[in-house]
Order: sequence, then structure tokens, then C-alpha cells
Amino acid sequence: MGMVTFVDETTAGSRGDGWGLEIAEERLALRELIRRRVFQEVAEYHAKRPEVFQGLVRPEGAERTLNGYALRTPRRIDPEKQTELALRAFERNGFLVLVGDHQITELDEEISLPLGVEVTFLKLVALVGG
Repeated sequence: MGMVTFVDETTAGSRGDGWGLEIAEERLALRELIRRRVFQEVAEYHAKRPEVFQGLVRPEGAERTLNGYALRTPRRIDPEKQTELALRAFERNGFLVLVGDHQITELDEEISLPLGVEVTFLKLVALVGG
């Protein structure tokens, strides 16, 4: 079992604090890695019930805030639905995934997860005026 560190960055230059997730497999398809990340985010949100959901993608009905996504009314977030939103966002180039310095381009691509690997989710930010 090894620790995978997830880091969120934007093309505008911001970089979030990394957080770790135990992954038993040495190889995993990107689709499954995204699913596990999203399930962990949703589980932590439900356990702590913060005012803002900090996750890979915006839950339906939530508004973007400076530090995440605010839900109009407190509710449970469905991890399956959230995973589907994340997978669609990847397919629409809403974010890129880098494992080490290698970009993963396909959801079904098997990726190597050596001990201590950093997985970067680079969220693409639209340029102002363009």
C-alpha cells in the first residue's frame, strides 16, 4: 500500500496544498483514480460539513466561491454523480492530469503509482477577455 499525493493547480498559477490517499494497487486506470479521489472528497465533506465543498469539480446547484463551492442549501453530495461530473470535465478538457511529469490523456490509461507519487490536477482557467 502506498500514498498518492493529489495536488490541484490552475493555469493562473495557484497551487493548493497537497493531500494524500492510500492506494493499494501499483497500477490503476485514471478513471478509477479520479473516482477514488472524488469519493474521498465527498466522504470528508459529509464527515466535517464545512460551509464550502472543496473538490475537483462543482456539485450541481453549487456556486463557485474563492475557496471552493458553496451549496445553496446544505445537503448530501452523491459521490457517484460527482464522479460522473469529474469524468465529463476531464473529457471536455476542464482539467489535465499529470502523474509525475507525464500527462495522462485517456481515462482508461493504466498509470503507474510508485510510492510517494504526486498526481497533479491542472484546472484550466479561461483567460480574461478571451
